[in-house]
Amino acid sequence: MTSLLRPALSLMLLMTAITGVVYPLAVTGIAQLAFPEQANGSLIYGREGQVQGSALIAQDFSGDTWFHPRPSAGAFATVASAASNLAPSNPALAKRVKASASELAVAGQGPVPLALLTTSGSGLDPHLPPEAIRYQLARVAAARGVSEKTVEQLVTQHIEQPLVGPPVVNVLLLNQALAQLNAGQ
Repeated sequence: MTSLLRPALSLMLLMTAITGVVYPLAVTGIAQLAFPEQANGSLIYGREGQVQGSALIAQDFSGDTWFHPRPSAGAFATVASAASNLAPSNPALAKRVKASASELAVAGQGPVPLALLTTSGSGLDPHLPPEAIRYQLARVAAARGVSEKTVEQLVTQHIEQPLVGPPVVNVLLLNQALAQLNAGQ
């Protein structure tokens, strides 16, 4: 019995050390060397050096002076990150989308972009399509007292083209640039 038990325990300890200690430390070390910004959470810093957020996680912005992200099923809390799990046929989802659409609707601008009405799979997607950002442009420019052309230029500068998929705008980075624009005036 001990002739079978000792090798099994030795192998279990060895594999635990390799997969539980050596491998995670090696991957962490390689990530810190090759991709230090991403490995540390893609943090965004303000003027005074304080962390304002992460480029990977959406934040809630309210008020007319900010571009708003897509809704979050988990109230932008990373612990509760998840989709709402409401099926397209669920009346609660239809009611929420309809209420959001009437709240966000701007006369003369057509229908509210779907990205401003629906949550992402994680509930924390920081990106919006440029069309959803431009839908909010007139409101933000008017609230900040700057020309729509100036805000449009800022939006254009923040359009990212991912390796796969359509162009997107990171709402947090755009709002940070918007704050700096007003601070510079």
